[in-house]
Amino acid sequence: MSFSEESHGVALPCLLITSCDDSFKGEELVKEILSSKTLPEPVKKEEAVTWYPWCINNKYYTADVSLCVVPSIFHMSSEIAQSSQAFIVYIDSKAKGGLEKLNLWIPIVEELSPEVLILVCERVCEDGVTRHEAQQWCLGHAFELVELNPQELPDEDDDFPESTGIKRIIQALNANVWSNVMMKDEHSQSFGLMSSLVASRHNNPHNCQDSASSNLPERSSVRSEENENSESGTNMAPQGNTLVDAMTDLDIQELATLTAGDADVDNFERLFTKLKQMKEKASSMPREQRKVHAEKVAKAFWMAIGGDDDEIDGLSSGEES
Repeated sequence: MSFSEESHGVALPCLLITSCDDSFKGEELVKEILSSKTLPEPVKKEEAVTWYPWCINNKYYTADVSLCVVPSIFHMSSEIAQSSQAFIVYIDSKAKGGLEKLNLWIPIVEELSPEVLILVCERVCEDGVTRHEAQQWCLGHAFELVELNPQELPDEDDDFPESTGIKRIIQALNANVWSNVMMKDEHSQSFGLMSSLVASRHNNPHNCQDSASSNLPERSSVRSEENENSESGTNMAPQGNTLVDAMTDLDIQELATLTAGDADVDNFERLFTKLKQMKEKASSMPREQRKVHAEKVAKAFWMAIGGDDDEIDGLSSGEES
């Protein structure tokens, strides 16, 4: 698929990018993702919303994706809602109320259920949004926190250092299975297992995208809700099952990507690092959610390495061994 096909009615999957910081424009993240000092020619522009082209070309697949910059929730449309498969939002971490500005986006994001959810800031700040506050918010809404310029970098002596900044963002986006993905011949068979694990996300998402687009608020109602949220200062969190499903989907995608890779030292180290991250993430969940998360990931991993589904059919976190 090429970007020219979009003009013939084929909507490309899009990465929805927005900023809740008036001093930071979403286009800055576009330039970072594209590793470019200047913005490319937009594919499309409607009012304040702009679509930029991005061709993902990695070891396993190619995919044409639109980087859709939406200044605020007021500019959301059914077209954007129906094509969004990833969501990145930037906040002003120096402001105490930086996280509160996300309240308006949460109902929309929950309806869209994009595969990738990333909260971005320059770096956490003790006088603004602290690390603890940011991590708790991300845990409650199934986001991943990424600091563009973290104060504490990974230990160079660590055998498996974690990626940070824009590198981590690109890594997460490459681990996603976009709906129009075109597999490369040499990896099509092994990577097919990964695609089957997450295909249901595109064919039968958590919440119907038509429902999401029909539930987009009117501008007047959004302003009213914004005032209510500002007064209450409360965050709307998804139910436990939604949280577990979203986190599990992300883990499955990255785990399966690594499992389908070549059996070399580099890939083994990345797989080991991912398993370590998954363990740390699960440890912060309530006991029941942790059991469900571990069970789903274990089943997905078994399928990814070619295990027979019948051998694990009927297993559940509540069964006695």
